[in-house]
This record gives sequence, C-alpha cells and structure tokens, in this order.
Amino acid sequence: MKADPGRTEGGEFRSLMRLIPYARPYLWHFVGVVLLVLIFNGSTVLQPYLVKLAIDRDLAGGGHPGHLLFLSLLYVGIVVAGLAANYSQIMLLQSAGQQIIRRIRIDLFTHIERQGMRYFDHNATGRLVTHIANDTETVNQFFTQFFLSMIRDGLSVVMIIIAMFELDVRVAAECMVILPVIALVAVLFRRTLRRAYQTTRTRLSNIVAFLAENLAGMRIIQIFQQEARQAEAFRELADTHRGASVIEYGVSVLFNRSFEMLGNAAVAAVAWAGGLAVLHHAMAFGTLYAFISYIRQFFGPINALTQQWNTLQSSIVSADRISRVFQQAPEITDPAQPIELTAGQVRGHIRFERVSFGYRPGQPVLHDVSFEVKPGWFVGFVGATGAGKSSLMSLLLRFYDPDAGRILLDGVDIRQLRQADLHRFVGWVQQDVNLFSGTIADNIRMFRSEISDAEVRKAAEVVGAAEFIERLPDGYDTFLHGKGANLSMGERQLLAFARVVALNPRVLILDEATANLDSRTEAWVQRGLRAVARERTTLVIAHRLATIRDADQIFVLDHGHIVEQGTHDELLALNGLYADLWAKSGTEYESEAEWKTTPKTLSHPR
Repeated sequence: MKADPGRTEGGEFRSLMRLIPYARPYLWHFVGVVLLVLIFNGSTVLQPYLVKLAIDRDLAGGGHPGHLLFLSLLYVGIVVAGLAANYSQIMLLQSAGQQIIRRIRIDLFTHIERQGMRYFDHNATGRLVTHIANDTETVNQFFTQFFLSMIRDGLSVVMIIIAMFELDVRVAAECMVILPVIALVAVLFRRTLRRAYQTTRTRLSNIVAFLAENLAGMRIIQIFQQEARQAEAFRELADTHRGASVIEYGVSVLFNRSFEMLGNAAVAAVAWAGGLAVLHHAMAFGTLYAFISYIRQFFGPINALTQQWNTLQSSIVSADRISRVFQQAPEITDPAQPIELTAGQVRGHIRFERVSFGYRPGQPVLHDVSFEVKPGWFVGFVGATGAGKSSLMSLLLRFYDPDAGRILLDGVDIRQLRQADLHRFVGWVQQDVNLFSGTIADNIRMFRSEISDAEVRKAAEVVGAAEFIERLPDGYDTFLHGKGANLSMGERQLLAFARVVALNPRVLILDEATANLDSRTEAWVQRGLRAVARERTTLVIAHRLATIRDADQIFVLDHGHIVEQGTHDELLALNGLYADLWAKSGTEYESEAEWKTTPKTLSHPR
C-alpha cells in the first residue's frame, strides 16, 4: 500500500489518536504505571546523590562508620525498590497493552468481515492479513514501549535536571546548552526516519501479499512450472525490502550514535570543567561524581526516547493503515427497520425485476434482467463463461447490490432483510468447497453450537456422506487439515451438501457444484444433490446440461441478457442458443467421455 502523498504527517498522527479510545477502559492501569515510574525514577535519581553524601560526608570528611553503613543499606533498599517497581510497571503496562490490541484486532477483523465482496475484490488477502496481524502488533508497541518510554524517560530527564540544579545551579545551566543541539539533531533526522520506516513497512506488506497469493495458488504454479519465475519475483521483492531495511537501520543507527557522541562529549566537558573546580576547591569531589552520573543518566533516557522514534513512526504508519480500514464503510448494510421473516414464512418465491449490475462503474455484466422462480421449482442457468450466471447468484445472496432494479424473496426486497436472515433462508454450495481447520462435525455445523451432534449425523445421512465418514478412524471427530486435503473432492462436496442440509434453507443455490468432478464421483455426488434439493427452491448454475434436463425452467444467458427460457424440450424446439449448447455438449461444453458416463438426468427433487 503506497503512502498517500496528500496525507500530512499530522493527519497520520491523528489516525493514531483515533485508537486512543481503546485505552480508556484501562485508565487506572496507566495511572498505576505512572506511580510505579515515579518510584523507579526516584530510586534511580537518588542513587548518585547517596554516593555523593557518602563521599563528601563520610569518606572525605571522616564521617561515622554507622552513617556510611546506613547509606549503604539505604542504597541497596532503593535499588531493590526500583527493580520491583520497574518489573511491576512493565507487567502492568503489558497487560493493558495486550488487552487494547486484542480489542483492536477483534474489531478490525469484525469490520473486515462486514465488508461486501467488492471490498475483497479490490484488496489483496495478504494486505488484510498484514493489517490484522502485523499492523496491530506494531500499534501495540505504541501503547507499551513508546508510552512507557515517554513517561519513564521523560520524567527521568525532568527529575535529573532538577537534581542537577539542586547540586549546582551554574554547572547545571552550562550543561543545558546541549539541549538545543539535541533538538536540532532530532529535527534533522525526523523526516528522513519517517520516510525510511514507511517504505520498509510498505515493502513488507507487498511481500506478505505475494506470499498469500502464491501459497493459495501453489498447485497452479507447479502445474505450469512457474516456480523459478515466482521465486525470482519473490527475490526481487525481498531485495527491495532488504534495501529499504538497510537504509532504515542505517539512518536509525546514525541517529542514535549522534546522541551517544553528544552524551560522551557532555561527560568529557563536565569532567574537565568539574575537575578544574575540584582542583581549585570550588566543588566537592562527591558533587562532581554526582554530576557525571547525572549526565550519563541524562543521555540514557534521551537516547531511549530517540530510539523510540522508530516505534512512533512505525505505529503512525500502521495506525494510518488500520484507520483506513475502519473508515471504509461496508457497502452492504442492514436496513434501519428490517422486515422480519421467520423460516416458516419463507416459501422460496424469487423474482428479479429489471436488474442491472456491474462490478466496475461503466462496465455492466447484467442488463435489465427479469425472471421468476416459483416456490419449490428446480431451475437451471446456462451460458458461456462470463454470461452473468454467477453474478445473478451473488446478487441473490446480496454479496453485491444491483445498480438498478430489485430482487424479491416472497415479495420482499432482499435489501429490506437482515443479511443474517437472508443467508439463513438462502443456502449456497460452491464449485470450490471451503473447509476449515477443525473436525468433520465442526465443518458440517459450521461451528454453530446450536446444531446438535444428532442433527449433524442426520444431515450427513441425508446426503449420503455418513458412509465415508463412518469409515474414517475418528469418524465425525476426524480433524481436517489444509482445506480438507485429507478428503477426496467428492467427499468434500458431500460435506458441503451436508452443511446446507444442517442449515436447512428454503432456497438453494448450486454454483456448478459438480463441475470439477469426474463422472464416477459426480454420479455419487448427484445422489447427495438430489437429497439437498428436495422440497426446496433450487437454482443450479449448470456446467453439464444433463444435470438440468428435467428442470422446471431453464434460463439461457448471453452477455448479461436472458435470451431464452423454458423447459428442456421447449428450448430445443426453439433451435437457438440452448439447442446449440446441447448439440455441442459432447465436445465443447463437456468432454465426450464425461457425457457417455454421466447420468443423463437428475431426478426431480419434488
């Protein structure tokens, strides 16, 4: 994702500030952190002062041994208290930070889930993964590392300055000359650091997107022997990321070493000036030791603050990308006052009224489409690739909204229904079955706890999946890996049918559900298909014309228009596009071997 040149740095910082409300429930955690920081910083600042007292009063001045012992014990006690406070502040802040990022990550995932399909058409999966996984983790560093550094190191600088002025106002004022130099170095590096961090994060996002795309399509890559080409493309992405990372670390190291050099120069200056003062008896040796210790302590938190600059810059970039996702309003939304329909009220009467639609403006794929499907009908949709068959089904499922016209379910515009209700009434079996990591039972019930084990088994029995499931070593508890790679394609398809039976929709869409099966497996799956379609309104996108030969109605699409409709015999009598497809079904529309072995009819489901 390239940075938008029109966005200002202040605008991106505001994106980070938009995430601050997530921290409000943990306000008392942060208050506790501040109190613990005060204890830790107080212990750190007191240590040089106690040594100074021991040197000037006891060692140089011949003080009482008991007083020296007291100072030593007090020093140890302060160190222990500081360590305890430091541990507690880190743990408390990490607890709050992890809770904050957990909430951001959940809300981000939920927000992405609510997006319409057009959003996923235009956003690479890898980038979305980066937003949820990497960008949220980077923002977590803002609430933990950066916040802690700002409080701890910022207070430490203030307390050290106060302690230095308490020791000697003149020497402390001379030491403050270094502050404008520090500010100048920070300003000089600021913009360069920001650009370097943003470039590195963008190139890392490109790598993740490339990985997600290639891992998902590994079979195609290997079939077409593109491993070398893709490896070279990945190598180029890795090289660009390496170059950006080298520049980032180079700028960061130069930035940090500049502060180290300033710190060492300041220590040398204080040692020289203070040493002369000690030699002329204008300053006690213990005071000089304390000043040198405070100067070292002073540049420690200053250096830590500057090192957190990369954390801030990375957090700003990541927060900006997260903010852009949150600002993307879902294209498909539920109505303010939805029409309530229960499953018992839905009969499955579907009507498309003058529907037009395009995935991109000015590029329509459906033109003024109108048709009707009566309750309980079994209908087929045929046509060449790109004719608009799947687009019709996507509109019925309301993955997209039409550009014109409306779609009615039992006389109700589907835009007046809640999406959850619509998807409960309309089931969908895809050409490519999506199975998830989990047991077979989990995949049939789709992790819905309200579906009992008995209902899962009944659904599997209805579609004929129980036979192969019960042969597996763990039966319904068999764990599926890698999208169900330990099952055959036909077995996966039967699980998809069982999933629909468990959902029990009134309308069923079969999107070329048997297109990728061999004829023997298809005959097996057809039995499950018939069981699923029984007593439901069923819409089939037909790859093989034989599957819809006995359909109540067949709609023939061509370039986004319904050009023919009727029964199989009626369409053959027209001697039009359908008749041409039927005549070619043994060669072009499906292979001759498949046509000879595939069952010629699908028994009417009703």
